Amino acid sequence: MSDTKYLLSTCNLSIGYKSKSKVDVIASDINLNLESGKLISLIGENGIGKSTLLRTLSGLKKPLEGAVLLNSKNLKEYDQIDLAQNLSLVLTEKLPPSNLTVFELIALGRQPYTNWIGKLTETDLEQINQAITLTQIEYLAQKKYYEISDGEFQNVLVARALAQDTSIIILDEPSTHLDLFHKVALFKLLKKLASESKKCILFSTHDIDLAIQLSDEMIVMTSEKVVQDQPCNLISKGVFDRLFKDENIKFDSEKGRFMIR
Repeated sequence: MSDTKYLLSTCNLSIGYKSKSKVDVIASDINLNLESGKLISLIGENGIGKSTLLRTLSGLKKPLEGAVLLNSKNLKEYDQIDLAQNLSLVLTEKLPPSNLTVFELIALGRQPYTNWIGKLTETDLEQINQAITLTQIEYLAQKKYYEISDGEFQNVLVARALAQDTSIIILDEPSTHLDLFHKVALFKLLKKLASESKKCILFSTHDIDLAIQLSDEMIVMTSEKVVQDQPCNLISKGVFDRLFKDENIKFDSEKGRFMIR
């Protein structure tokens, strides 16, 4: 099947770690197809390799085998600036200490487009302000980024990725430190952005029940394989029944969520 309609795809991808003495394969034969306008969640047990997969898809790690294609072009053929103009990545790591305002932090998303002086053009300012409007954080723009809450900070990082103006945004565990209210708000924001901006948004999460309700598609990692499909199809195929090897956790296919026995 041709990959030309996909923003990002993988071909027989193997991920893991390589050293002089051995190769540690985390997952292999991964074949994914990510389309524009879709919110796609990545789920799996702790330590299964979700972050490694995201880092490989975003170019931070090299594949052990196979290929990652971005806009039908092998990821390894992109230079750093070209890649940053096509794909943005939001990690959960803490930012180094600085005195940046929220506006200035979001403006960093324009770095792939600015000249060596870093001067913002009218186009840059338009993209920054549009990102602020889309994420509804105008009230935060002039605050120092360290003065805002965790939930607000996640929205700021999403806004920075939007200002970067890429066709695909990848987020690694964006809801980790958020309470349920802010998790739901963030997921609904990502869903709205994917639908309205026609970007592809891929994010990893432990909040599987929310992901089932709000994702257009899901990528499920297990020790045996990696599968991608719509939530309803994954439910009907019994994929969630085999996600956790614990007899106390059962997936209720009628309710579409996990239950504790």
